[in-house]
Amino acid sequence: MLPQHCVRILRPTILLTRTSRCFSSPSETIRTQYSNVDQREVENLSKQSSEWWDPQGPTRGLHAMNSLRVPLIRDGLIATGAVDRSLIQKPNVLESLNILEVGCGGGILTEALAKLHSNVVGIDPSEKLISVAKEHAKESATLRPEHLQYHVETIEQHAAKHAERYDAVVASEVLEHVNDKVAFVEQCLAALKPGGSMFLTTINKTTPSWLGAIVAAEQIFHLVPEGTHDWDKFISPLDLQRILSSYNCTTILVHGMFYQFWSNQWCWTKNTEINYALHAVKVKEQ
Repeated sequence: MLPQHCVRILRPTILLTRTSRCFSSPSETIRTQYSNVDQREVENLSKQSSEWWDPQGPTRGLHAMNSLRVPLIRDGLIATGAVDRSLIQKPNVLESLNILEVGCGGGILTEALAKLHSNVVGIDPSEKLISVAKEHAKESATLRPEHLQYHVETIEQHAAKHAERYDAVVASEVLEHVNDKVAFVEQCLAALKPGGSMFLTTINKTTPSWLGAIVAAEQIFHLVPEGTHDWDKFISPLDLQRILSSYNCTTILVHGMFYQFWSNQWCWTKNTEINYALHAVKVKEQ
């Protein structure tokens, strides 16, 4: 748990107007059919599959990040009126909500959302990581099978079959690995219901982000394997908001995130120069 002074629950004030656990077979077309999937990125992340669920391994920062991103998603959905008011203080707060996590990896965030009783679908182009996610989910005694699905798919493939299905779409620590961010956001929003929420966490494109996320994290302290990040693929909050706005989405929250690597803890901060979180809502047609 983070120290009390480090965790601040974010509650935007703007209010806007089930399935069983099943796993798809790997698609052989994923590697070549969509230019937005960088196979080098997939292979690099897949190399960490055996250690994905080690909270002290190379993905320890993702495990620790759940202390911020789970409340971000939960409270964002409460604030926008998606959550039944009778469930707000209950463990099953996200009961009956449909959530898509794009680029779910081995399921660290996916499982956490499923434990709040939402119906979560996790998709990822990595067969190895989806296999890890499946196996870990089977071993969990606290997960209800009907709350979780995994598919080896791209967002393009999934959105084509599930247009405007989800109450929320989540892409956490994914956008910095994507080639065409406009196309990626467009497809995520195609799967989102009007009035639904898009949650993103990613890395800003600044000199501090290059020093922090690449020089320090990869080359000096070896917090993640070298080559995990490409500075050219980072994006500023303003540019991301512009993309979202062009697809009729209103950004209601942008907040900085700071990683205390020496203690493996994340804190909210006003500074967005390195990591940041964004919550946007897809505006309903009048």
